Amino acid sequence: MRILICEDSVLLREGLVRLLEHGGHTVVAALPEASGLLEAVEATDPELCILDVRLPPTFTDEGILAALELRRLRPGLPVLVLSQYVEERYASELIAAQGGAFGYLLKDRVADVGEFIESVRRIAGGATVLDPEVVAQLLTRRSRDDRMRALTERERTVLAALAEGRSNQAIAALLFLSEASVEKHITAIFQKLQLEPDGGGNRRVLAAIAHFESIGSSSAVASDADRPSQYPQTGASA
Repeated sequence: MRILICEDSVLLREGLVRLLEHGGHTVVAALPEASGLLEAVEATDPELCILDVRLPPTFTDEGILAALELRRLRPGLPVLVLSQYVEERYASELIAAQGGAFGYLLKDRVADVGEFIESVRRIAGGATVLDPEVVAQLLTRRSRDDRMRALTERERTVLAALAEGRSNQAIAALLFLSEASVEKHITAIFQKLQLEPDGGGNRRVLAAIAHFESIGSSSAVASDADRPSQYPQTGASA
């Protein structure tokens, strides 16, 4: 089998080359970064590509974005993502993409050389091979997304205000609701997000995190002065 490798760690890259060649395969290219990957694929016409997720220059998502691009441009080309991380944001896209066989294995969980070579063979043969930990994390994310979809539009609005650190009183003034109504909405939000009472107020924090994740942000939300408000303008403060 003709295999192309894209891995920034020289030790792992060279180790994969030796391992695969010892298994009777031909490594047609071994690249340290994603730049030039598409050109190398065109030039070498591999039967399988193995890519790391985080590659130079930023070591964030270059590899997995390259895998998505390969799936788009060469839909019949089998791709194996070999990484230390589960990139939930893109893994689902890779699995769902129309294309050839696909694999996602975690480096630290590859404990047997023979099993790894067999996974490579199966992916090249048309199978989808996923590390159980990848499946578990994707299912956890899907469950979290399903819980967010269960919220009503009003509950989402209340949650967004809660995520900004507003008190129940401030949310009531902001949305022209009674405090009792706000409390009912927040109770419903906690129930739908499956956040159990803890006595320490952590449910509000966890609900805020769920909100930020649902809008694709893991950083602190900007202040009201930095962006257009999503609420009616009432003059109420937090």
